[in-house]
Amino acid sequence: MDAPLNQVFTPVTFQELFSTWNRFTNAVIYAGGTNLIGIQEKNILNLPPILISLDKIPELHRITRTEHYLEIGSMVKLNKLISLGKTVPKVLRDCLENIAGVQLRNVATIGGNICSLRLLNIPAPLVALDAQYEFKNSANNSRWVSAARFHSPLEQTSVNSQELLTRIRLPLHQWDYTVYKKITANDYFDNDALVFLAKTKKDVLSEIRVIYKKDTILRNKSGENILNGKSLPLNRKTADDFIDNWIEFINQKKELTDFDKNIIISNIKDNIYNLSE
Repeated sequence: MDAPLNQVFTPVTFQELFSTWNRFTNAVIYAGGTNLIGIQEKNILNLPPILISLDKIPELHRITRTEHYLEIGSMVKLNKLISLGKTVPKVLRDCLENIAGVQLRNVATIGGNICSLRLLNIPAPLVALDAQYEFKNSANNSRWVSAARFHSPLEQTSVNSQELLTRIRLPLHQWDYTVYKKITANDYFDNDALVFLAKTKKDVLSEIRVIYKKDTILRNKSGENILNGKSLPLNRKTADDFIDNWIEFINQKKELTDFDKNIIISNIKDNIYNLSE
């Protein structure tokens, strides 16, 4: 169905949203709007002809916490999450604080970062934290997808036509060693980064997650298995076995340059040796 050019719809319920979207199937969903910075031409903002703003749907701004989960609406602004302090897992807070500046974080949304056409910052800690994403294709129908599956190039899970990210669910696990390190900055929102999480129990390494984010999410589960159940501090041979396993893992990644590989291994060494004798 045709609509006048430069029209903006502002639904206040999911029912109204999907009704509008079904009428105007070529409409562009508008969240924080920061991705529109990339479509400026000669300092003129070229907006799509039909926008559907998500700003007035209350559920998308909601943050709830239970004993086991933190649930975040997809329209929650990045600075809002930072302001929650320890309610938000530290590795995610550290990631958010390294994104752009205060002004952009005041308008950028967590859902927009996750669903960007490029892999941006936030997916790396969300994969490490076993996050789940809720997608709706109508007011009453939804599905949950793991962050690991959604961001995996092998799984090729994608958002279907007229399907909306509505919630992010984070398990509230206690991690004893937490690192988010920004490696290089490509633009305001896009960085190479290392996520390193470790959980201990009575001086035993019970669980570890190591993720390197570049153009894809790199996670070496066989390397993690080398360390699970090892006593702390790790002996040097165990740490070196872990590093050698990562070297073998990344050498199979033809898309990585030698420079990339050296940076990845250097950062993994720094962190694994922090847990070693």
